[in-house]
Amino acid sequence: MAKVLPNKLLFVFFAIHVLGSAVFLPAVVEGGTWCVARSDASNQALQAALDYACASGADCTPIQSSGLCFLPNTIQAHASYAFNSYFQRKAMAPGSCDFSGTASASKSDPSYGSCMYPSSLSTAGGTGTTTSTTPAANPSFQTPPSSGGTTGLNPGNTPLLDNSKASLGFMVNVTLLPLCLLLVFSFTFRPM
Repeated sequence: MAKVLPNKLLFVFFAIHVLGSAVFLPAVVEGGTWCVARSDASNQALQAALDYACASGADCTPIQSSGLCFLPNTIQAHASYAFNSYFQRKAMAPGSCDFSGTASASKSDPSYGSCMYPSSLSTAGGTGTTTSTTPAANPSFQTPPSSGGTTGLNPGNTPLLDNSKASLGFMVNVTLLPLCLLLVFSFTFRPM
């Protein structure tokens, strides 16, 4: 009986790990690039950039209270979705993923659960055109250029790649794996 319990726990550990990976890890899109909010940006700067993105062509419907991406209800999460929508709808044009230094490009898909971040112009529902007016909601922002140039939110700079693994799937696996191991080892190697 004493040997059966560790075997059952080991099975539970592997089941949780495998199912956690299958359920929480987003599908890998080869060669995809997403625009996400920087973790070191202030909430005030993120809110201003979020307002700009939503007023300038991003599809912000999914981050509304009834949308699939509303939760988690944080400025960071909402800004990431809006920044990526804007970035994809602008055909990933240079300068369209900066938002005054509050965003950066990432090769890691930030999608989670039923909230899917677009990975291309076609999945973002965009036209590839840029708007020529600055929204009244955020007059200090300039419209990023559609193909290079020296104007925009960060003149002359192209998006930097932030290969951070801040996706929900990664966080679940990083947290779940050690906890499951700890559970298995606590029952396997206990003093007699």
